[in-house]
Amino acid sequence: RVGQKCRAKATILSAANAVIQHNSERLGKELWTDGEEGEGIALYAGFNEVDEANFIVNRIQAWIDEGRQRAECAILYRSNAQSRSLEDALLRAAIPYRVYGGQRFYDRMEIRNALAYMRLLLNRDDDAALERVINTPPRGIGEKTVQQLRQHARDQRQPLWQSLIRLQQGSGVTKRAATALGQFVELIETLDSESRELSLHELTDHVISASGLLEFHRNEKGERGMARVENLEELVSATRAFDPDPAEDAGALQQFLDSAALDAGERQADEYEDAVQLMTLHSAKGLEFPLVFIAGMEENLFPHRMSIAEPGRLAEERRLCYVGITRAMEKLCLTYAESRRLHGSDNFNAPSRFIREIPAQLIQQVRLGSGAQPISATPAAPVEPAASIALGQRVQHTIFGEGTVVQLEGQGQHARIQVNFDDEGSKWLVLQYARLESL
Repeated sequence: RVGQKCRAKATILSAANAVIQHNSERLGKELWTDGEEGEGIALYAGFNEVDEANFIVNRIQAWIDEGRQRAECAILYRSNAQSRSLEDALLRAAIPYRVYGGQRFYDRMEIRNALAYMRLLLNRDDDAALERVINTPPRGIGEKTVQQLRQHARDQRQPLWQSLIRLQQGSGVTKRAATALGQFVELIETLDSESRELSLHELTDHVISASGLLEFHRNEKGERGMARVENLEELVSATRAFDPDPAEDAGALQQFLDSAALDAGERQADEYEDAVQLMTLHSAKGLEFPLVFIAGMEENLFPHRMSIAEPGRLAEERRLCYVGITRAMEKLCLTYAESRRLHGSDNFNAPSRFIREIPAQLIQQVRLGSGAQPISATPAAPVEPAASIALGQRVQHTIFGEGTVVQLEGQGQHARIQVNFDDEGSKWLVLQYARLESL
C-alpha cells in the first residue's frame, strides 16, 4: 500500500481515505499508520450555529479540565464568516483563542468599514468613521482632498463633517472634488433618512448594500472577495440575532455598536500563548492537532454552494475535507447545524455528503446527556409522511412561501423533507422545525 505514514489514529485515516476515494481522478494512494485504532469520530447535530458553537466550546473546556493544552485544539471551517459565532462562544467562556492566518471577525476590514457607516449614521461628528469610509468604496475622493478637509477642520476647530459640508459647496477644492464630496454627503443623509424606520438587521442590510460595499467586494475575484461578501452577510446575521436591552437609554444600533467595539477590543491571543486555534480549512494544510473540530458540515456550506454544480470544484472541496480530517492526531469531531442563519436569513441545509461518505461504523453520534452513540450501519428507513403531508403535496412555509414536496427521508427528530419552492427553489428542511402547512 503506497502512501505517507501519518501520526493520526487509524480510525481518522480510514475516514479520510474513504472520503477521498469518491474523487474519481485520484490515484490509489492511501495514508497509513502503525498506531492504535483510536476512538470513533464524533458527530454532533446542533439545533443552530449557536448550539453548535456552544457544544464545541464545552468539549474544549472538558479537554482543558483533563489537563490538556488549549493550543492542542483546532476549530476548522470552510467559510471565514463562520468564525463569528465560534468567537462569541469562546469569548463568553473566557477561553483564549487565535485566528490562525487571519483576523478576528470584528477586526476584518470589510466589517470595520460597514460599522463605520453605521457609526456615522448615529454621529456625524465621528471623525474616525468618516475618514474610514469617505472613499470606501472608491468614489473619486483622493488623499489630497482628504488632507484639505483635515486642514479646514483644524483651522475652523470643527468636526470633519462640518468642513465637508463647507468644502462640498466648492470652497477651496476643485469642482470635481466638490462634486464627489457632495455625493458622499447625499449618500449619508439618504442612508440616514431611509434607515430610521428599519429594524437593526434591516438597517445593516440596507447600509452594506446602498453604500456600495457589497457590490464592491462581489466584483473582487477569487476566494478573498467571496469571503468578504460572506462576512458582510454574516454581519446582518449578527445584528438579527442581537438582543438589545430595553432598559438602556441607547437604541438598538448604539447598543450593537458598543457591543461590537467591546468584542473588537478583546485582545487576540499572542502567537506563543496557549490558545485554541481557529482557521479556515485552506489555512490548515501542513498543520496537525491532537483535537480537531470541523464545523459547518452542511450542504451549501461544505461543500460550498458555489462548487456543488461543478465536478472539478466539488473534487477540490472533497480534497479540502480530506485535509481537514487528517489534521486530527487523536480526536476528530464533525459538527453541523440543522438551522443556520446565513446571509441574514435562516437556512435548513442537509448534512454534508462528506459525512455520508465516511463508513457508518467509524462515526459515533453525540447526543447531549447520553454521550456518543454509534451510528447504525443500515440506512434509516424513510420517514412516514404525516397524514397531511405526502410526496407531491403543496405546502406553505412562513419564510420560503409555497412549494411542492418532492422527497422525504430519515426518521424521528432527524427526518428531513425536500420542497421545491415556487420562488426560492429546492430546499431541504428538518421536518420537526419546518412548520409546514398543507395547502
